[in-house]
Amino acid sequence: MIRTAVPRASLGLALASAGVLALSGFGYRWGWWSVATSFSVMRVATFAGIAVAVLALVGIGFAAVARAWPGLALAVAALVIALVVVWLPLSLQKMARTVPRIHDITTDTVRPPAFVAIVERRRDAPNPPEYDGAEVAAEQRRGYPDLGPATLAAPPDRTLVAAEATARALGWEIVAVAPAQGRLEATATTPWFGFKDDVVVRVTPDGPGSRVDVRSKSRIGRSDLGTNARRIRAFLTDLRRRLT
Repeated sequence: MIRTAVPRASLGLALASAGVLALSGFGYRWGWWSVATSFSVMRVATFAGIAVAVLALVGIGFAAVARAWPGLALAVAALVIALVVVWLPLSLQKMARTVPRIHDITTDTVRPPAFVAIVERRRDAPNPPEYDGAEVAAEQRRGYPDLGPATLAAPPDRTLVAAEATARALGWEIVAVAPAQGRLEATATTPWFGFKDDVVVRVTPDGPGSRVDVRSKSRIGRSDLGTNARRIRAFLTDLRRRLT
């Protein structure tokens, strides 16, 4: 009957739209299609989510009038899933408008840490390993005024060991550790799309302690949606905690 058919259909379509949304990212990560195709798939999932939300509301109305409580539960579940499907892409779009459209973030915009071991890995990347320059530095200062180096009481050798342990705990792939230069290089992979972002950590003496600078740069894309800045903050927070 219609009072149960509509809720069931809306739940099935909601789950399907959620699956399409998930595949928009994983499809790129698994090499099925390009980034552009991923965003197109995401748009399809968003519009499908809106349509399913409307259908779920109709189902809620039918089930409530008929007092078909199982159908009502199905329709409510469909509405929740559909709203999540719509909310996620819209939240990413909103984030893109609120953060700087840059992808090269560093705690030292005057003398940013340089990639060495990772340069070869970025050979075919659209974004080159070199720092993006003064214009990006100005954008970063406006968008992330809190980002700066960490000054720690631990000596440089101990700090670099802790930095490597922290990077591993965050799930980064360690590419190189150069104790003589106080440098660590690693690659972080985003969980959904599998984007590769490269990170270099520089540890230098600061009196009896250490100064830690971090730079994180995306291999592709113009805007990182704030990912690199969040990564640097998380790393420095965990490093301080590890050395306390």
